[in-house]
Amino acid sequence: MSLFKLILQADIIVQFVILILLFASLASWTIIFDKIVKFNILKSRTDKFEHLFETDISTEEIYIRAKKNDNHPLAIIFIACIKEWKSNNIKQIILSGIEKKSSLKERLNNSMTIALNRSLQKLESGLSFLAIIGSATPFIGLFGTVWGIMNSFQNIAVNKNVSLAIVAPGIAESLFATAIGLFAAIPAVFFYNIFSSKINSFNDRANNFCLLLLNTLSKELDK
Repeated sequence: MSLFKLILQADIIVQFVILILLFASLASWTIIFDKIVKFNILKSRTDKFEHLFETDISTEEIYIRAKKNDNHPLAIIFIACIKEWKSNNIKQIILSGIEKKSSLKERLNNSMTIALNRSLQKLESGLSFLAIIGSATPFIGLFGTVWGIMNSFQNIAVNKNVSLAIVAPGIAESLFATAIGLFAAIPAVFFYNIFSSKINSFNDRANNFCLLLLNTLSKELDK
């Protein structure tokens, strides 16, 4: 018996369970491939921006270049910080006391933190759905399994026969539901952990960049 015929001959509840699991698997793999591409682009642009920042190019020149590429998280953080910097009278603050300098540093730090949090929220979009798929689909598949086994026992009771021809279809459809559930859950959990690790790694790099930028601007205030 082919899998297609097995699904067509399955109970309507089992068919519905299989349909849900197939949809969940398709949605999961769509998110996975999308995240793989985006994280590869993110790593490449992060490396380039960090390299640019470590060169002898002036902050103003980096700011001009960053505005042309403001869809990148580090560029967004950098632009937010420099905009806050430019919105203040730096010469007057330099001549002022420590309180105004500390207040400016705090505002710079806050602007970078807000920009970083917004970027992380975009990176984390879709991960909650992967977590739901990874945790829920095995139980949905288990429900289909239990229902298929119940149908097999009902067929035995109706036909009063325990031959393989009576039992096999219900058992087969129930095991197929379990397999689809695992097929949807395992990749979702696997890639959820990988993407979470990548986000944590990027968060560390972004925080280091924020500290480096804040130190650079602090030197300007202390001159």
